[in-house]
Amino acid sequence: MKRLLIASAIVSAANLALAGTDNFDGAPAGSSPPGWTCGVTGQGSPVWMIETDPSAPSQPNVLKQSGAGAYPWCVKKDVSIADGCVEVKFKALAGAEDQAGGLVRRWKNGDNYYVARANALEDNVSLYYVENGRRMTIKYVDAPVARQQWHVLRAEFSGNDIAILLDGKKYIELRDDHISGSGSVGIWTKADSITAFDDFSSDGK
Repeated sequence: MKRLLIASAIVSAANLALAGTDNFDGAPAGSSPPGWTCGVTGQGSPVWMIETDPSAPSQPNVLKQSGAGAYPWCVKKDVSIADGCVEVKFKALAGAEDQAGGLVRRWKNGDNYYVARANALEDNVSLYYVENGRRMTIKYVDAPVARQQWHVLRAEFSGNDIAILLDGKKYIELRDDHISGSGSVGIWTKADSITAFDDFSSDGK
């Protein structure tokens, strides 16, 4: 009985470590997000910084990407999951080439991961995999992505099954096996997108 209780406690602790929400309110504005690793796939100089935003879904802070790069990303250091879901609120603020908010999952390193993107310039939701630094398209679907408004992007994945939702509506549902196993989760932008993020959550199964 004692062994069962210990085993149950270990499983519960592991599940807690994989779940949670980061609203970026625990660190001061002007700082980098603690517990996150930020970088770029390809060339560029992304700038990931916590800022105060009166429109933040959870006051007072957001995480904002205001630099530029091929594919800027920022991932949670302490989360590694194979199956589950990730979700974030994002607002596309500006960008001449792109206005994107994205979710990263099964992130192995800066050159290998899945990404789901919502694009306010093109009004679509898309799913990609990045392999050896090359972004490969899996699917595009038209979807309304208003600029200067908060949206909820969500990715659900179990084995080869992937679903992508925007503002509660499922736009992509398919099977893909390019990237398997566990990996980190995080957020993503493209090119000159200036994007704010809030209430990032992940839950592993």
